[in-house]
Amino acid sequence: MSDVPVLALDGITKTFPGVVALDKVRLALYPGQVTALIGENGAGKSTVVKTLTGIYRPDGGQILLDGQPVQFTTAHDAAHAGITAIHQETVLFDELTVAENIFIGHAPRTRFGLIDVARSQREAKALLDGIGARLDPAARLRDLGIASKHLVAIARALSIDARVVIMDEPTAALSQKEIEELYRLVEHLKAEGKAILFISHKFDEIFRISDRYTVFRDGQFVGDGMIADVDQDALVQMMVGRSVDQIFPPRTHTPGDELLKIVGYCHPTEFADITFSLRQGEILGFYGLVGAGRSELMQALFGITTPSKGVCRIDDRITVIRSPADAIAAGIVYVPEDRGRQGAITAMPIFQNVTLPSLRKTSRHGFLRMAQEFALAREYTERLDLRAASLDQDVGNLSGGNQQKVVIAKWLATQPRVIILDEPTKGIDIGSKAAVHSFMTELAAAGLSVIMVSSEIPEVLGMSDRVIVMREGRMVAELTGDDLTPETLVRHAAGIGRAA
Repeated sequence: MSDVPVLALDGITKTFPGVVALDKVRLALYPGQVTALIGENGAGKSTVVKTLTGIYRPDGGQILLDGQPVQFTTAHDAAHAGITAIHQETVLFDELTVAENIFIGHAPRTRFGLIDVARSQREAKALLDGIGARLDPAARLRDLGIASKHLVAIARALSIDARVVIMDEPTAALSQKEIEELYRLVEHLKAEGKAILFISHKFDEIFRISDRYTVFRDGQFVGDGMIADVDQDALVQMMVGRSVDQIFPPRTHTPGDELLKIVGYCHPTEFADITFSLRQGEILGFYGLVGAGRSELMQALFGITTPSKGVCRIDDRITVIRSPADAIAAGIVYVPEDRGRQGAITAMPIFQNVTLPSLRKTSRHGFLRMAQEFALAREYTERLDLRAASLDQDVGNLSGGNQQKVVIAKWLATQPRVIILDEPTKGIDIGSKAAVHSFMTELAAAGLSVIMVSSEIPEVLGMSDRVIVMREGRMVAELTGDDLTPETLVRHAAGIGRAA
């Protein structure tokens, strides 16, 4: 087995406005070995995958192929170098056949330059048989289930002569039987000398198939080595063992009486058996890894989706929420994670975004009163210390932090009783984070109840009165006081048992 990595990152840096996604990281992938890339949400794993596959170009450092510097200016360059990725969320074409999806862009050709349909189907069947997928290459993709589509995506990734195979949460949509088949596929790829990068939040998978590990934390390299030389405790400590260098505002008030009670909320595909309460003036944190179902639950609470069963009580009265309008009328508002697409209309000015859910307050006899719109927008944007040239400025021209403040101001103007903040400080600078945290504390002190979904452990620990941990659509822990530590959060979220 070679001691020279097939593919390596050396001092790679990648920045986005206000965010350092990768800070001089390193990673090495060896032939015939599986390297697990481990880190909590926001550690930089997805950015690494996009860098290796030519989607992102690094701002600094080197990519080394067989020890020689290379540049991937496009995804085609990376594919030509033998690098392929199997993503958790795949892009396939429902109207094409299985074989057409597998070979799209590099289909076998006849001597006349036409696509060789018969050969495509033969080679597609061979690839599918190799990964244990009993699928008809001529079937339309629209007629397949989610797990089968995922197997087609795996076959497509393997249809090029890959030297490096990146598997990004590959088991997320697979049954246990299909997962076992995937493990056998990994062993087959290792025997062929492929270098495999395996990304998973599931520690049982990591220890089952990995030879090496690399840990990232907050976009930085933390450590690497052989998987046989570490245990779960050591990896958890590496994932979360940072000092909390952010000062969170002091919490001096005590939450009041129960305001909201959710009993037995279920959704056919996203979550099940969700029961929790929320007190007046409380900040209730929700923590979990990718796919835990937190955002999906929040969307159901706001009426974007409808649970299949369950009861919502506000002030101990049953409240039926079938739409966002029902939620707003009940005093529940939702600040989504994707503020650009779901939280704001970026082509509209600030004042119109802020007043959009409150038009009854700013209109008379069906006509908008601009003076009232500006007054309402000014009141709430000033409370959040919004930095903008004027309230006429389009939201799309603001920084990420100020866009977030506009979305929060919009919902505060409705004077809600419960505000749901989904990743409230994602992608914003440290100054804007401090402003949002300070204002959250002020809201809670004034009696507003806050549900905060966050993937940042310091934020969860520093801002929450209680924390509910979710895994695979279910609540697995409710933590307070001394039980609320980085290690307990990660253990429950990843399904890791306590050390003996």
